[in-house]
This record gives sequence, structure tokens and C-alpha cells, in this order.
Amino acid sequence: MLLSMYCHSFMYATNPQQQFKEMTKPLIKPPYLKIGDTIAIVATAGIIKDKSPILKAKALAESWGLHVIIGKNTFNQANHFAGLDTERLSDFQEALDNKNVKAIWCARGGYGTVRIIDHVDFSNFKENPKWIIGYSDITVLHSHLHNLGFETLHAIMGTSMDFNEEKNKPSIASFKKALFGEPLTYSFKESKYNKMGHVKGQLVGGNLSILQSLLGSKSSINTKNKILFIEEIGEYHYQIDRIMYALKRAGYFDDCNGLLVGGMTKIRKNTTPWGQTVEELILDVTKEYKFPILFDFPAGHDIENNAMILGRNIDLYVTKEFSVVKFSE
Repeated sequence: MLLSMYCHSFMYATNPQQQFKEMTKPLIKPPYLKIGDTIAIVATAGIIKDKSPILKAKALAESWGLHVIIGKNTFNQANHFAGLDTERLSDFQEALDNKNVKAIWCARGGYGTVRIIDHVDFSNFKENPKWIIGYSDITVLHSHLHNLGFETLHAIMGTSMDFNEEKNKPSIASFKKALFGEPLTYSFKESKYNKMGHVKGQLVGGNLSILQSLLGSKSSINTKNKILFIEEIGEYHYQIDRIMYALKRAGYFDDCNGLLVGGMTKIRKNTTPWGQTVEELILDVTKEYKFPILFDFPAGHDIENNAMILGRNIDLYVTKEFSVVKFSE
């Protein structure tokens, strides 16, 4: 109640022109899951070296009353990948076409989804949409399906079950809520780097490197009147700067409503110091834009990786005291 009252009063204290930009058309929402539904675990990208986290993921879904299918090629190995391109494509396509499968939970990210995306037939999916779940390399699927007009679920994957189970509980809880259709709202303490404001818009985005790799393709997203989420792992500061400038030059920030910055994990140190934090780097690249920016959103390649419905309209409140991300229902 207190959160609702605070957000309501903050809404009227901010600039109305900032709040009420033209809203984008709602996307198609796949049916939420219910007890007895079937979920498929498939690998579209990197190799699965250890089966145990995937089996833990299967057990977790079964504890929620779901039936679980694991793609027959999930544990295959073809150099860097979880099987040949044709094998990973076959598992994903089979899960897409199976009317009994209500959600596809990607086993892991890494790299490889872009190698199969142009060969996927989404005809049956369009007739019977289902939740596509994952993060990191799965940004390829999130972005492609956004352009086809469907919501997707940015959330933990099978390999996430290899994390500290106690610390992973908030991520698991948020994933279950999103999958079964419970409302999602997140609130956070203030970050000294945040840029204040209140905006609405469809949430889009994902992994920075993947977003850059999609530029110029039919999977590249349009951020006009939308709120962009970004996260990254294992890059140098200069690489993040380069990616941010690539997105900037492609117009990603021109008509963007807001920016949501997730985990910037395991950032590497160059022999020549960059001289800025990642937060300062992002603020510098986006300094001429007026949209609010929320840092430290707990999603990405960290243990806490809270679920987000990409393509769903959200309210983003960034204040001096705390910030709120509220998903529409």
C-alpha cells in the first residue's frame, strides 16, 4: 500500500511530457502455465558439460506440478556447441511445434543461437504461442520474437541451478511467479548513479554483446518509446564503451523512454586503466538524453537473476529514496 501511494504521488510530481509518450501496441502474451502443463528444456547454444544442473532444473519444474521433456540432443557435444546446428535446431523446432509443450526453457546460453535462428519455422508457434525462457545468448530469441509480436521471459536457465541454491531463491521465486502469471513488481534502494524520472514503455533488450551482434538484421529491435534493459559479463570497459556507441549510432537511445541496467559482471581490467566505473561510462555515453536510468537491477549473469517479461509494458520509477519496476498485468 505504501509503495502504491508513493508511486502515485511521484507520478504526478514528474513532468507529464516525460510520462505519457505514445505507447506501443501490446504484444501477444502466451498462456501462463498451470499445474499439469508440459515444459521442454532444450539447448540452442553452448555445450552442456555437466548434466546435474539441468537435472536439478527438471526436478524444480516437476516440484511445481509440471511435466518436463528434455530435448534428445541437449547433452550432445559438437566442439563449442550443444550438438550440431541441425541437432539444436531440431530440438527447438520440435518443442515449438509440439502443442502439448507450453513453455521452452533454454538449458544455457554461451553462443550459438544466432547460427540457427534464420532456419526456425515459427508458423506453428504463431498459432500456439508459448513462453520462451532464458537470458544471455537467448537475447537472439527474445529480440526476434519481439519483432514477431510476442512476449518472452528473461529468466534463469537450466545451468543457473549450478549457483548457490540459497542465494538463488529470489530468482527462482520470481521465475515461478512470472511463469504462472503472478504480478511482478521490484523495488530497490537508491544508487548514486541513477537518473531520476518516471516513464512507461515496453521492456526490451538483453545482453549487450548480443544486441550489438543483431544490428542490421531482422532480429534487431526498435527501441522507440520502449525501455531498454542491458546486462553484460566478462568484457573490458572499452568493449562496453564500444558496444554502447554502436547502439547509440544505430539510434537505440534517440527515442528510448528509459534505460534499465542489470548486472555488469566480471568486468575485466585492461593494462591501461579506463578511468571510469561502468556506471560512469554508461552515463557518459547517454549524457545528452533525458530519460531516467536505473542501475543495479538484479538481472543478468549474477546469482540473483530476477525474471522479467520482455515486451510487457512496465512503469519505471527512479527516485532519490528508492526505485520501482512494475510490470502491467
